[in-house]
Amino acid sequence: MRYCINCCIHLLPNDLHRQCFKCRGPTHNDQKCPVCKGGNKIPLYTDSKQMKLLAVLEVRTDHSESWNGFFCLRKGKLCSLVFGLIIMTLVMASYILTGAKHGLLLIPSPFHYGAFASNPSLMDNESLSDVKDHYLPSKMNVSYVKDYPSVKLIIDTIASKIEFITRQRPDLEELKKQEPHMFSVIPNKFLPNSKNPCWYEEYRGNTTTDPYATNSYALYSKRFRTIFDYLRKVFWNHLYHYKDKHYRLRCLPHFYIIGQPKCGTTDLYDRLRLHPDVRFSAIKEPHWWTRKRFGIIRLRDGFHDRYPVEDYLDLFDLAAHQIQGVLQSEAAKERGKMNNIIIGEASASTMWDNNAWIFFYDNSSEGEPPFLIQDFIHAFQPKAKLIIMLRDPVERLYSDYLYFASANKSVEDFHEKVAESLQLFENCMLDYSLRACVYNNTLNNAMPVRLQVGLYVVYLLDWLTVFDKEQILVLRLEDHASNVKYTMHMVFQFLDLGPLSEKQEALITKSPASNTRRPEDRSLGPMLPTTKAILKDFYRPFNTKLAQVLFDDAFLWKRT
Repeated sequence: MRYCINCCIHLLPNDLHRQCFKCRGPTHNDQKCPVCKGGNKIPLYTDSKQMKLLAVLEVRTDHSESWNGFFCLRKGKLCSLVFGLIIMTLVMASYILTGAKHGLLLIPSPFHYGAFASNPSLMDNESLSDVKDHYLPSKMNVSYVKDYPSVKLIIDTIASKIEFITRQRPDLEELKKQEPHMFSVIPNKFLPNSKNPCWYEEYRGNTTTDPYATNSYALYSKRFRTIFDYLRKVFWNHLYHYKDKHYRLRCLPHFYIIGQPKCGTTDLYDRLRLHPDVRFSAIKEPHWWTRKRFGIIRLRDGFHDRYPVEDYLDLFDLAAHQIQGVLQSEAAKERGKMNNIIIGEASASTMWDNNAWIFFYDNSSEGEPPFLIQDFIHAFQPKAKLIIMLRDPVERLYSDYLYFASANKSVEDFHEKVAESLQLFENCMLDYSLRACVYNNTLNNAMPVRLQVGLYVVYLLDWLTVFDKEQILVLRLEDHASNVKYTMHMVFQFLDLGPLSEKQEALITKSPASNTRRPEDRSLGPMLPTTKAILKDFYRPFNTKLAQVLFDDAFLWKRT
């Protein structure tokens, strides 16, 4: 058996091996060919003749001169090299994608904004998770780089479209048609000897009946089951028996802390509940008026069964038991003692969240909600008192972002989300009124950050269409943080609460602040100066109107 020493190909007898580029050619001469001449480069015979060591060495060194030999001997190293290049490519791709998401790339990473759809309402068969499908690609791009002049053009367009138009207040009969069950449960008159709105309701169950068996708050939340377990145990003891019938005391809140989120409402709630004459609902933020009565637990989860008004009233049973104890005391019976205990409710969504209207109420041609939360509250409680805590809307938005963003938080990411939200808001304002955009569920769910929550004056003006100005107390978080005692005195006076002892007042005013920024969020530092300048420009016309309505230039937030 014979082999070519150049490429190790098996040769047949008398084969000139013309396929080898080293040996082929019509003018080939073995004596002149540098490959074939010489006695030390001989064919190998593996059948019977002994191999020469020199020949073997010659074969191994000659492989470097042949491409076929190279791939034959270097196959393992080549595979390793290719595999390494693939891994490196994957790592670099991962870095690039992650860097773009975090805003770490050195080159601009432009993103596309959506154009607000012409129809502000969702289709009947469309879920809440599909709301962003209403936004079509827009030709307008705002780069990640902080291009203040470009974003300023968007803000100027929005400002040119702002009109504060007074809404039409709906008639009472129209409200009754929308919520007949609610009006059948809540009476139009309350007990005259109670400062808090309460009434007696006949209870038709027996001692074995669970009055909270169907309460949606107890069913959907494990956190509140302990509260309802206690209420079950004491329920029968607090029934009022009269002429072989059983009655339970029902109550609504005397006052509402209606907003805004990330403006210190939790701290105000924690201090107010320390007052001996103040009680709150069993849950700090029931969100019943804005969400639960429509069956909304989380917007991303769609709709559940609607929470009836009875479930909401159950949340005030603990306070109602104490009020009943005052009303049925001997002093009250003999001297007509007045109950001074009042109940509060502190859902920070009450002021602004009317997103569900489009799914339940007839749409209007202008895209504005025909009914708002305050219309119904006023229908039942025309004398209700409302407390609003506000802060610089620029700082509120950043705090909101830090609190609700779950991952990849950064000042660059916040800037990008602000720019995108401004583009979406501008697209809406080009076709619709300010009120239509502020209350538009589709837009509000598409914006990466909740710009609309900081448009305080839009909501306040709508509340003032049904409530008198004297019924609304507007506070600033900045004032509350610098002088807690002063703001709490304002609240006590507004609610007509009795005087406190020095010890009670110190307990309320000197307690540490509640719901402060988390340490991991503090480490991100303040927002970018460009982002702050953009947001100040956006909120300026709204703050100016707010200061005019309240006759207080402090609401311009010029010092922050």
